[in-house]
Amino acid sequence: MAKLQSLDPHTPMFAQFKEKTGPIVLANTFLVPKERTEAFLALFQRQAVFMKAQPGFVSLQMHQGTADSQLLMNVAVWESTEALATAFGSPEFQRMAAEFPDDIVSYPHIFEQIDV
Repeated sequence: MAKLQSLDPHTPMFAQFKEKTGPIVLANTFLVPKERTEAFLALFQRQAVFMKAQPGFVSLQMHQGTADSQLLMNVAVWESTEALATAFGSPEFQRMAAEFPDDIVSYPHIFEQIDV
């Protein structure tokens, strides 16, 4: 299973699930060894198909770092933290998440839009 790390040590993603808000954006940056990128993307595609069918899902985009970077970033929009938490906690999603190799690191964080 991929190793989960918090971008903000004071507010890990699982603590963010308790905040009832929405719409929200899940930004999840992955550090993926070059030799695992193709397999990672194939597994991620399976997860994306599952997530797109879940209640509260809005959209998803995957981005790859430039200049031979090993970073990939998923940006997903959900109607609420509750919808994301329900989908994330489902047994089917957890089985797929367990398939990621241990040398992949995931940095998920939940955001909400602010006016500037």
